[in-house]
Amino acid sequence: MPEARVLVVDDEKPLRDFIRRNLEVRGYHVQTAGNGLEALAQIGPEDFDLIILDLMMPHMDGLETARRVREKSIVPIIVLTALGEEADKIRAFDLGADDYLTKPFGVEELLARVRAVLRRATWREPARDGEQRAFQRGGVNLDLDLRLVTVRGKEVELTPIEFELLHVLMRNPGIVLSHRDLLQRVWGQEYRDEVEYVRVYIGRLRRKLERDPTKPELLLTERGVGYRFTRN
Repeated sequence: MPEARVLVVDDEKPLRDFIRRNLEVRGYHVQTAGNGLEALAQIGPEDFDLIILDLMMPHMDGLETARRVREKSIVPIIVLTALGEEADKIRAFDLGADDYLTKPFGVEELLARVRAVLRRATWREPARDGEQRAFQRGGVNLDLDLRLVTVRGKEVELTPIEFELLHVLMRNPGIVLSHRDLLQRVWGQEYRDEVEYVRVYIGRLRRKLERDPTKPELLLTERGVGYRFTRN
């Protein structure tokens, strides 16, 4: 995504500068912040195309920052984690993060994650002759052209990943899709082992779509295999 606007939030100045330099030389517009409070002062609904956010910071950590960002924006978030912060990484996904990088990381890994997240955020499937563009099932309506989802008549705001995951499931009603299949259809072919992404995002969709997320009627689990959207 040329000239994308990126906010880098990390209390370690050398790391902020490393990310900023490598993104700017490739045409990204980069701003930085040293903690969550500084970041929130810069963030509006459409100020940035991507936020790169460290989890461990003083004053306001990345988890609280991600929660507050999601209250007013669906901007993609890549979180930065250290080895051993697995639980915090999963909590970050629950709060709305889109991807993660484990420190230390190299330039190519950073750029690959940035490109993948921005591609998902801006991707639009071109219409093909005769192709179904709207799906209605179980009280859920999904319109690809309008990028709109309603549940029992009420509009529901989804992040780009949530929208595409729901789209893939709804266009294959009753068909069990494996964790790996969903991961590569939604996140991309370069994603192979991050199957926890699928589990976390299914949980997020259930909270937004189901009458009772603990007793799902729409997004059904096939234990040990994957997920399917109801045929009913």
